[in-house]
Amino acid sequence: MAKERLFKGKSIEELEKMTLEDAMKLMKSRQRRALRNGIKDKEKILLKKIKDSKSGKRKKPVKTHLRDTVIIPEMIGATVHVHQGKSFEPVVINELMIGHRLGEFTLTRKRVSHSAAGIGATKSSKSASVK
Repeated sequence: MAKERLFKGKSIEELEKMTLEDAMKLMKSRQRRALRNGIKDKEKILLKKIKDSKSGKRKKPVKTHLRDTVIIPEMIGATVHVHQGKSFEPVVINELMIGHRLGEFTLTRKRVSHSAAGIGATKSSKSASVK
Protein backbone atom coordinates (compact mmCIF):
# COMPACT_ATOMS: atom_id res chain seq x y z
CA MET A 1 0.00 0.00 0.00
CA ALA A 2 1.41 3.37 -1.02
CA LYS A 3 2.16 5.90 1.68
CA GLU A 4 0.15 9.11 1.44
CA ARG A 5 2.36 12.04 0.47
CA LEU A 6 2.14 15.02 2.77
CA PHE A 7 3.50 18.56 2.78
CA LYS A 8 3.94 19.83 6.35
CA GLY A 9 1.14 17.55 7.57
CA LYS A 10 -1.34 18.46 4.81
CA SER A 11 -2.55 16.08 2.09
CA ILE A 12 -2.73 17.06 -1.58
CA GLU A 13 -6.51 17.52 -1.40
CA GLU A 14 -6.20 19.82 1.62
CA LEU A 15 -3.47 21.85 -0.09
CA GLU A 16 -5.51 22.37 -3.26
CA LYS A 17 -8.54 23.56 -1.24
CA MET A 18 -6.46 26.08 0.76
CA THR A 19 -6.61 29.77 0.10
CA LEU A 20 -3.42 31.56 -0.82
CA GLU A 21 -3.21 33.18 2.64
CA ASP A 22 -3.39 29.77 4.36
CA ALA A 23 -0.79 28.33 2.01
CA MET A 24 1.52 31.26 2.70
CA LYS A 25 1.63 30.26 6.37
CA LEU A 26 3.28 26.95 5.37
CA MET A 27 6.02 28.66 3.33
CA LYS A 28 9.30 30.21 4.37
CA SER A 29 9.59 33.96 4.93
CA ARG A 30 11.12 34.89 1.57
CA GLN A 31 8.30 33.22 -0.34
CA ARG A 32 5.68 34.71 2.00
CA ARG A 33 7.03 38.19 1.35
CA ALA A 34 7.01 37.65 -2.41
CA LEU A 35 3.38 36.51 -2.34
CA ARG A 36 2.30 39.18 0.17
CA ASN A 37 3.39 41.85 -2.33
CA GLY A 38 0.80 40.40 -4.69
CA ILE A 39 0.81 38.19 -7.74
CA LYS A 40 2.02 40.10 -10.79
CA ASP A 41 0.03 40.29 -14.03
CA LYS A 42 2.35 37.90 -15.90
CA GLU A 43 2.10 35.39 -13.05
CA LYS A 44 -1.72 35.66 -13.17
CA ILE A 45 -1.60 34.80 -16.88
CA LEU A 46 0.67 31.83 -16.11
CA LEU A 47 -1.73 30.61 -13.39
CA LYS A 48 -4.67 30.88 -15.81
CA LYS A 49 -2.76 28.82 -18.41
CA ILE A 50 -1.93 26.19 -15.77
CA LYS A 51 -5.58 25.96 -14.68
CA ASP A 52 -6.69 25.61 -18.32
CA SER A 53 -4.13 22.87 -19.00
CA LYS A 54 -5.16 20.95 -15.87
CA SER A 55 -8.84 21.13 -16.84
CA GLY A 56 -8.09 20.06 -20.42
CA LYS A 57 -9.05 23.29 -22.19
CA ARG A 58 -5.47 23.96 -23.30
CA LYS A 59 -3.75 21.55 -25.69
CA LYS A 60 -0.34 23.26 -25.96
CA PRO A 61 2.23 22.84 -23.18
CA VAL A 62 2.53 25.75 -20.75
CA LYS A 63 5.81 27.53 -21.46
CA THR A 64 7.23 30.32 -19.33
CA HIS A 65 10.24 32.53 -18.79
CA LEU A 66 9.10 33.37 -15.25
CA ARG A 67 11.74 31.44 -13.32
CA ASP A 68 11.16 33.50 -10.16
CA THR A 69 7.51 32.47 -9.77
CA VAL A 70 6.78 30.89 -6.38
CA ILE A 71 5.05 27.50 -6.67
CA ILE A 72 1.66 27.55 -4.95
CA PRO A 73 -0.75 24.63 -4.26
CA GLU A 74 -2.91 25.44 -7.32
CA MET A 75 -0.02 24.33 -9.55
CA ILE A 76 0.24 20.77 -8.18
CA GLY A 77 0.02 18.15 -10.91
CA ALA A 78 0.75 20.53 -13.79
CA THR A 79 3.66 20.28 -16.21
CA VAL A 80 5.30 23.63 -16.92
CA HIS A 81 8.05 24.10 -19.50
CA VAL A 82 10.53 26.52 -17.90
CA HIS A 83 13.05 28.41 -20.03
CA GLN A 84 16.65 27.64 -19.14
CA GLY A 85 18.39 30.12 -21.40
CA LYS A 86 18.39 28.12 -24.63
CA SER A 87 15.46 25.74 -24.47
CA PHE A 88 12.41 24.92 -22.39
CA GLU A 89 12.78 22.15 -19.80
CA PRO A 90 9.60 20.37 -18.63
CA VAL A 91 8.97 20.45 -14.87
CA VAL A 92 6.25 18.30 -13.31
CA ILE A 93 5.08 20.06 -10.16
CA ASN A 94 4.39 17.96 -7.07
CA GLU A 95 3.48 18.86 -3.49
CA LEU A 96 7.09 18.86 -2.26
CA MET A 97 7.89 21.80 -4.57
CA ILE A 98 5.48 24.20 -2.84
CA GLY A 99 7.27 27.35 -1.72
CA HIS A 100 10.17 26.88 -4.11
CA ARG A 101 10.63 28.80 -7.33
CA LEU A 102 10.27 27.38 -10.85
CA GLY A 103 13.87 28.22 -11.77
CA GLU A 104 15.26 25.98 -9.03
CA PHE A 105 14.28 22.87 -10.98
CA THR A 106 15.98 23.69 -14.29
CA LEU A 107 19.70 24.34 -14.43
CA THR A 108 20.92 27.16 -16.66
CA ARG A 109 24.53 26.03 -16.87
CA LYS A 110 25.81 22.81 -18.34
CA ARG A 111 28.16 20.63 -16.41
CA VAL A 112 31.77 21.09 -17.60
CA SER A 113 33.44 17.90 -18.77
CA HIS A 114 36.93 18.17 -20.18
CA SER A 115 38.38 15.67 -22.60
CA ALA A 116 41.98 14.47 -22.80
CA ALA A 117 44.83 16.96 -23.27
CA GLY A 118 45.80 17.77 -26.87
CA ILE A 119 49.13 17.19 -28.55
CA GLY A 120 51.79 19.53 -27.14
CA ALA A 121 49.68 20.38 -24.11
CA THR A 122 52.03 18.58 -21.72
CA LYS A 123 55.76 17.82 -21.79
CA SER A 124 55.16 14.10 -22.16
CA SER A 125 52.94 14.59 -25.21
CA LYS A 126 55.69 16.30 -27.25
CA SER A 127 57.10 12.96 -28.26
CA ALA A 128 53.71 11.42 -29.06
CA SER A 129 53.01 10.69 -32.69
CA VAL A 130 50.60 12.94 -34.56
CA LYS A 131 48.62 9.94 -35.80
